[in-house]
Amino acid sequence: MLAKRFPQFAATAGPGPTWQQQVLARGWGYAEYIPTTVQPDNGAGLTEGIIGLANKGEPRKLEAWGVLKAWAWGASRCLDYFETDKDVDAKQVGIEGHSRYGKASLVAMADDPRFAIGYISSSGEAGAKLYRHIFGEQVGNVAGAQEYHWMAGNFLKYAGPLTPGDLRSTRTSSLHWLRPDPSLSARGATNGDGWADAKGMFLAAAGAGPVYRLLGKKRYGNNDIPPN
Repeated sequence: MLAKRFPQFAATAGPGPTWQQQVLARGWGYAEYIPTTVQPDNGAGLTEGIIGLANKGEPRKLEAWGVLKAWAWGASRCLDYFETDKDVDAKQVGIEGHSRYGKASLVAMADDPRFAIGYISSSGEAGAKLYRHIFGEQVGNVAGAQEYHWMAGNFLKYAGPLTPGDLRSTRTSSLHWLRPDPSLSARGATNGDGWADAKGMFLAAAGAGPVYRLLGKKRYGNNDIPPN
């Protein structure tokens, strides 16, 4: 089904086992959630999907949820189902996402403590990186024409007239919200996926360390970013 839906990715698949086969070989189960079935990935869709349903087809208010929150809501509804399936240990369910879906996976973990772990890949701005780390993807990009729908309308003002310096907190705080739950934030190579800002994501994770330590969990040993 996915090969038909995304033929451009299927064409690049190598001869080795698929990720699904590798997961199953290690005794894990998997489920594939397509977030756009819950909420379209565009501004025109804000009167549709779960956001449109909640707003009865009317435009959202400035403080209302964005698409990342809607996608996270859908992930929680998947977990609701897993709790009813006797073949699933719902207390051991993790969530994984890449890029925009990495951002949404972080939101899902922050909002729903039932997720046991998160595997977050290249989430960048509005994801795991520091808003105030001026490198790669920036607030202005997330507030731009192709991405503004991901966030609440009030967020857009921090791309002008306000700046990220006017935000009440940095992205470190959202990593605090994960509580002591484990999370692997894949950052990519500093000289490779610079858009995701590997250093900014590392610094955010290191900055959240004191909260994990306060809650009796391990944190990364220091604030020195390791080599690629």
